[in-house]
Amino acid sequence: MAAKLKKGDKVVVLAGKDKGKQGEITQVLPKEGKAVVDGVNIALRHTRQSQTSQGGRVPKNMPIDLSNLALLDKNGKATRVGFREEDGKKVRFAKTTGDVI
Repeated sequence: MAAKLKKGDKVVVLAGKDKGKQGEITQVLPKEGKAVVDGVNIALRHTRQSQTSQGGRVPKNMPIDLSNLALLDKNGKATRVGFREEDGKKVRFAKTTGDVI
């Protein structure tokens, strides 16, 4: 199945503790069906001090399920993603506006 959300897409969170927050996808994990979004679903991880790093409590972006994310269109509203063929190429488009992503 084609990827509806890709790295670099601006998304909004639809469900969970971070509902309504917006961010950019930094990493997609297709096997798990999850994505890492900048500034969303942050957890504190305790790291040991080493010669290179200070250690302590470090905030880390955790993966969030793709079903809880929606793409933002040019108007800044959540939209679903569709596929169509233009000039012999398969392209993604926003269902609300019809614009190619």
